[in-house]
Amino acid sequence: LPPSATVLHVKELIAAETAFPAAEQELRHRSKELPDWTKIGDLVSKDCHLFVNLQSKGLKGGGRFGQTTPPLVDFLKDILRRYPEGGQILKELIQNAEDAGATEVKFLYDETQYGTETLWSEDMVQYQGSALYAYNNATFTPEDWDGIQEIARSRKKDDPLKVGRFGIGFNSVYHITDVPCIFSGSQIGMLDPHQTLFGPHESGQCWNLREDREEIGRLSDQFAPFLGIFGTTEETFSEGHFPGTFFRFPLRRQPSQLSGNLYDKQKVLELFESFRADADTVLLFLQSVQAVSLHVRQADGTERLLFRVTASEPQSPARERPDALRVLGAAVRDYCHRVPSDSITCATYPLHIALEDGATQAARESSWLLCSGVGGRGVCGQLDALADELKFLPLVAIAVPLAGPVGDAADAGAGAGFAGKAFCFLPLPPGEDSRTGLPVHVSGFFGLTDNRRSIKWRELDQWRDPAAVWNDLLVASVVPQAYASLVLACIARQQAGGDPGFALSPAAIYALWPAAERVKAPWRPVLEPLFGLLFQHAV
Repeated sequence: LPPSATVLHVKELIAAETAFPAAEQELRHRSKELPDWTKIGDLVSKDCHLFVNLQSKGLKGGGRFGQTTPPLVDFLKDILRRYPEGGQILKELIQNAEDAGATEVKFLYDETQYGTETLWSEDMVQYQGSALYAYNNATFTPEDWDGIQEIARSRKKDDPLKVGRFGIGFNSVYHITDVPCIFSGSQIGMLDPHQTLFGPHESGQCWNLREDREEIGRLSDQFAPFLGIFGTTEETFSEGHFPGTFFRFPLRRQPSQLSGNLYDKQKVLELFESFRADADTVLLFLQSVQAVSLHVRQADGTERLLFRVTASEPQSPARERPDALRVLGAAVRDYCHRVPSDSITCATYPLHIALEDGATQAARESSWLLCSGVGGRGVCGQLDALADELKFLPLVAIAVPLAGPVGDAADAGAGAGFAGKAFCFLPLPPGEDSRTGLPVHVSGFFGLTDNRRSIKWRELDQWRDPAAVWNDLLVASVVPQAYASLVLACIARQQAGGDPGFALSPAAIYALWPAAERVKAPWRPVLEPLFGLLFQHAV
């Protein structure tokens, strides 16, 4: 239509094609009804595309009726209201890296101010400043690219091997930014939940390094924040592939429709500090990620390490952890393939965790002994039925400190003054909900509340909640076996006396026995089966 055409002309064209009378049509543009005399030229943007919604004013037998979905921004605002910000945001990104099979994660606060001449549009200027980056050394799969666009549906929910299915996932980054960016493999994507930067109703834009080389070259300032960082060079762009993934979150500097939460350097450093609080255990129950580091890059390009935590296998005895993970992996596969088994597979291995402070060059080290257990298909019929319904796995792990920042366990005993906490692969937020009253840390494939703050338990308001029932069964059936196996492994290692890395005295091993009066109510079902298992041995 020419710019001089009116809304009435549009209605007449619709009537001619659909036999839907013009008088009964209602055209809306950006939620406002358009009068018939409005000229099209007064509505369209420079690209000459006009998006309108057609509604009826009422049909015989009743009018339009039905539930609708909220706008994307409103949906995300609701998520941010339920999920508090803080170090949990970084944990969500570590979870995504763990799911992808990455071994290393880096967080970087970058103060660099990038050019603003050659951008997609003038509206992009505000996103060329300070940003938080998150890197991992795994590459996005096509399913990952699809999944990150489907905010209301988790592609991980049907895969019990994906830790991130528990987390609030990627959406928590909207506490920090309005335009998250992703660079992985051969593609760079930018998300815009406000749907204003890349065209009406467009919530993002993606470029392929090979196919869109000409446009990327023309918009050099736009893509400058993706160059010279985490090993990217001009050759990365010309060869069309980056062997890893990093996210760029431009800090929100002014309130938006999505959030009034503003971020600056001080708030990012506070975010880093809140993560540091439990950094000594963040890698304890992960299988892939073995190093997490936090960095700052100043405006002049100099970069400094703030903090690094690494998990490794002690020098002696070697190969215990890889062998244990292989045994556990086989048990998980058997369970997923419904191979009958009436036993719980347990494997014990040591882990060494080092925390390095970039400012002082000082390192704090801790040693742990872990026992992981996988329930067999047949141990508990109700557990198996819920596993299939919820896509969960009967997987738990118990950890005891041997020595390190948590206290010299060899002298004091691991249980003396050691407060065990609950994990769902990663530490749950500190607080009463994460305390167990047990003298060991316990991780499990637990069903969590939807904001990943705490484990669901069978209380009056959720007595029949399948996830809460699952948690009760897991605690009563699989946790005691892994716990007993850990105590017996400690006894065997102490008596063998040949492992210089094993520092627990008999007193410390006795301290691993839970004191019934200290154990929190949801964890008490562990006690009777645990003691029953231990009393079958010379303990």
